[in-house]
Amino acid sequence: MSIRILKGADLLAHTAALRSVYVDAFCAPPWNEDEEKAVEFVARLPVNVGRPGFTAALAFTGQEVTGFATAWTTLDPFPADRCYPQAAAGLGPDRTESWLCGAREIDELAVRPDARGTGMAAGLLDAVTDDAPEGRSWLLTSVQSTHAMSFYRRQGWTQATHPSPDGKGIVVFLGPRHPARALAVQPL
Repeated sequence: MSIRILKGADLLAHTAALRSVYVDAFCAPPWNEDEEKAVEFVARLPVNVGRPGFTAALAFTGQEVTGFATAWTTLDPFPADRCYPQAAAGLGPDRTESWLCGAREIDELAVRPDARGTGMAAGLLDAVTDDAPEGRSWLLTSVQSTHAMSFYRRQGWTQATHPSPDGKGIVVFLGPRHPARALAVQPL
């Protein structure tokens, strides 16, 4: 396995492979997305590669892309589309602005099922956060994926929001070098 960092539009040369990995990773439990979500992901790529601070990491097994991560710098003011309002509600306006705006936001992390447990996901996550501004990186994940939440904890990420225990909602995690990690309220 090898991991390559790509900046900007260079990623678009791998669009078909990214779509394939996305389908393998997210169209099965616990995510259970339909393939339309993969189409939406691919449609967002040309815009995403132009975002400030965009970076991507691709994992290769031989010549095949078997995993990827994408990330960028979170804008200020904090975005109001997708799952951002849930993150902001969980943190409050002051922490949202100081902890997340200007930080490296991990958008997607995906590996093929047969590559899980190989260290690939950890390598991809490290690759897109290694040069995060002042060590500040963060991501969202669903509470529906206890596997993903456990993975991020094992990688040293700190859960910063705690949605109701009804199995719905998103969780904000702060990266292992994020200076606000010690300020995140831990569950009772």
